[in-house]
Amino acid sequence: MPRSPGNVRFKAARMAAGYVSQQALVTALAGRGISIDVRQVRRWESDTPPWPYPGAQQALTELLGQDIESLGFTPPVGQVGAGRASRIVSTASAPRVLVQNAASAQPASAAADYTAVTRAHRRLYWTVAPAVLHPAASAHAALGGALLPATAGATRQGVATALAESFLLAGRIEFFDLRDPDQAEGTWLRALQAAGEAEDSLLGAAILAHMAFVPGWRRDRDGALERMVMARTYARRGPASAEFLAWLDAVEAECETRCGQTRTALNLIAHGEDVLAAGSEHASPEWMDWFSPVRLAAFKGNTQLVAGHLPQARETLLGVLEDLPADADKQRTVVFGDLAAVEAAAGMPAAACGYAIRALEQLETHWYATGMERVREVRRALVTWQHEQCVRDLDDRLYGWGTTLSALTR
Repeated sequence: MPRSPGNVRFKAARMAAGYVSQQALVTALAGRGISIDVRQVRRWESDTPPWPYPGAQQALTELLGQDIESLGFTPPVGQVGAGRASRIVSTASAPRVLVQNAASAQPASAAADYTAVTRAHRRLYWTVAPAVLHPAASAHAALGGALLPATAGATRQGVATALAESFLLAGRIEFFDLRDPDQAEGTWLRALQAAGEAEDSLLGAAILAHMAFVPGWRRDRDGALERMVMARTYARRGPASAEFLAWLDAVEAECETRCGQTRTALNLIAHGEDVLAAGSEHASPEWMDWFSPVRLAAFKGNTQLVAGHLPQARETLLGVLEDLPADADKQRTVVFGDLAAVEAAAGMPAAACGYAIRALEQLETHWYATGMERVREVRRALVTWQHEQCVRDLDDRLYGWGTTLSALTR
């Protein structure tokens, strides 16, 4: 008999909150006056987790960031949460959707039908404005959360897998397109819980690696590295393709770059290049459509820029521009921004402004908050030349009505 995964919602929330071991959670609870041992945590992570007493409930919800039922606990009859005819299922940002608890059992076709919409959202991410796609992706995740309790066996696993991907996509929009890391972190936690329901280690690794971006971009190196250790642990249960492993190197390199560790980042990227060159017998999962060798080169160009290797960064980034596919408009915006930063650092304001304006032209049709962030960083670097005509022309584009309103309202 295969071993049951237990209360995967609680396990995922514990790990995402940074409590890698059960003892770590015991210690954190002790700091809040809750005296339990590892055996109690083990019971909470079992197939039939006992309902925590009120003080422990309060501490767990505060430490793990979710209400007690979202952590996989079922209230006893007569206690809070019991006997309700309905419940609310939502992401951190989705419209709150009222769903009947007593939903009828779903047919086997539910998994394929739900997955088809998830797959369509994945493709639409590259062409549809984030402000338009995000509500649809979030509502679809809410639907998946409602369907899951009404499924079983292979159907349940299929819905859970697609649900994890839907939450992952919603979190990607929140983090990269809308620049709301706190919201993204909560959404990715739900993605991790769904991946646990599906027992999909590779999808769990992808979600954990995305979660590393949050502390990484805040320059919390320890927090980012801890999540990367988790992601690599899950990836070993794979099987992971060479492309997937190289992407993990790229994510860690991005975090190291933002934490000022450019030498370590360049070593990680070199390792990723070697992994891609060696190849693998395993294929990348269908949902991994955000990475390729040219995108690894884009990571490399940014790290070379931050490290002050300007000629190398320029060469790398120009090569990326040539090799990017036609539909990579979001990535192209970032590359234009990085090229502008290279020229600004090299004391070439006219060239810097030229690339920055090209980035803004992309943003007018394909909004990407990460790309706009790059342009703003370039403008700050051009303060020495702010009275030059080329910089004034850039300001006219950067602070035009359309771009300004987009930046303030998205």
